[in-house]
Amino acid sequence: MSKTKWRSVDGIVLLNKPIGLSSNQALQRVRRLYRAAKAGHTGALDPLATGMLPLCLGEATKFSQFLLDADKRYITCIQLGKRTTTGDREGDVLTDEAVPVLTDDELESILNRFRGEIEQIPPMYSALKHEGKPLYEYARQGIVIERKRRRVTITNLTLVSRTEDTLTLDIQCTKGTYIRTIGEDIGEALGCGAHLHSLHRVSTAGYSPEVMLTLEEFESIAEKGEDELDRYLMSMDTSVEHLNKVELSTHDTKEMLFGRPVKNATSLENEMLVRLYDQDTQRFLGLGVIKEAFIRPHRLVNTSELTNI
Repeated sequence: MSKTKWRSVDGIVLLNKPIGLSSNQALQRVRRLYRAAKAGHTGALDPLATGMLPLCLGEATKFSQFLLDADKRYITCIQLGKRTTTGDREGDVLTDEAVPVLTDDELESILNRFRGEIEQIPPMYSALKHEGKPLYEYARQGIVIERKRRRVTITNLTLVSRTEDTLTLDIQCTKGTYIRTIGEDIGEALGCGAHLHSLHRVSTAGYSPEVMLTLEEFESIAEKGEDELDRYLMSMDTSVEHLNKVELSTHDTKEMLFGRPVKNATSLENEMLVRLYDQDTQRFLGLGVIKEAFIRPHRLVNTSELTNI
């Protein structure tokens, strides 16, 4: 079997991750279709979870942290009445209790406790690391590691639907939020326990779910050739669109790409990160940081051909 001939390809694609695959398994499937020399995902989804997984290819990996840090939106179904070892449906059932009968107002009162800034204890079945190992490895050995509480913000929590023993919620939250913990904590607030039945990530960093593609769709497009695949690459600067844009002259573009600071002609605040572009070509150069009278390079893309201007 011939070795894959990797190529330089830069940009972001939005995968609708299927159930049953780890985020890394899904990433590698797409990476091979693109033959991308470098690739990374931006926030793991458990095998049980589905939905938006932004994949950064090539130079876009330099800005993946901004997507990791971005707000995210989920649709989740919580199964009430049963606690499990993992906090989701894949674990063994620990307790099975009757679900209380609540009015809509009573339920809303409980859900309201989970809106705004809240505290969470990360679950043992998570990728959070302790002494270099993810917590889930300890959990599988029956070892419990003490975890610190963390503050997260739930910017929106809407009840989509309910049955006698399930709640379907639409949740928008800041980075580091564990949805399975919200599910378990709601179960504790109801007094009956709960676990996560399903989880679908609708959006990351405001990317539209309409432009997500499934693995099957990527594979079908790949059959038409890499040029067709490349049409679905989004520009890498879409990951940093929340930052202010600064355009540089031809001279300053060249100075910046050589790693030299250029005069700050903006009125932006000191220490602020900015998106940098060549004024004439509108080519994205990377990120700079305002240092009083100068803009200094912070994280630049490989644009070696532009240094010959």
